[in-house]
Amino acid sequence: MDIRALQFFRHLSGTLHFGRTSQACNITPSALTRAIQRLEEEFGEKLFIRDNRSVSLTPSGELFREYAEDTIQRYNELKNRISADGVLRGEISLYSSVTAVYSILPQILAGFREIYPEVHINLQTGDAAMALNKIESGDVDLTIAAIPEEISSQLEFKKIIETPLVFIAPERFPETVVFQRKGRIDWQKTPFVMAEKGLSRKRVDSWFAKKNIHPNVYAKVAGNEAIIAFVSLGCGVGVVPQLVLEKSPLKDQIKILDQKPRLRPFSVGVCTAKKNMLNPIIRAFWDLADQGL
Repeated sequence: MDIRALQFFRHLSGTLHFGRTSQACNITPSALTRAIQRLEEEFGEKLFIRDNRSVSLTPSGELFREYAEDTIQRYNELKNRISADGVLRGEISLYSSVTAVYSILPQILAGFREIYPEVHINLQTGDAAMALNKIESGDVDLTIAAIPEEISSQLEFKKIIETPLVFIAPERFPETVVFQRKGRIDWQKTPFVMAEKGLSRKRVDSWFAKKNIHPNVYAKVAGNEAIIAFVSLGCGVGVVPQLVLEKSPLKDQIKILDQKPRLRPFSVGVCTAKKNMLNPIIRAFWDLADQGL
């Protein structure tokens, strides 16, 4: 089977979206459809269930996904072993938030590219809360992510930095934060902009629960950058990693609130599936991830 078609299949099995996969893999939707159809013809089974609204893997597709991942990994290992000059060649896929692209990745990628110029890096950006899903689905090889409190036995993490989680409020709209007589925030009257999901959402929920507070939620949004944008407009108070705030173009429109007890900080690191550690390219990136930061 064509290794490139297997790579298309693996990506599609993670996104379950022909448009996103065709864009990420630089192939037209029609060409992607033909590649999947050829795989189904060779395999003799339907791999996907498709209708006008959704795409899902068939039971045969689930089994074929394991085969595809194993074959791609072995293919990459073979290419590196038979390289006549011992130079690492190939590609890896990486997912991170926009903030990580600005603050963490430049030094890592600069060092990696200097040592391994023949390795091509495919970079996807998006909501940090989706990082672990990207690894678990096999959509990417590596992510930059907040280290969860409970780590799956299937994942490997390496800590790179630590950043506080801070409460933020708008600088230009002081009336957004409503205080009680003793200077404490009245959370029933102060609107709160909350993350839809992710580790910061869990820690915020826990913080409010311990205080027996039911916050006045103005909006639930995806991504720390969106929280900062909403807060800067006076929509409410929010919680974001301080590293994200420091790299935001809106940081001058934001102030940090001194709230007690302080939220547990974020440990941010590089993550991959344990099985990926056998790939020499991924291992090389892993070994360089925390150097020079």
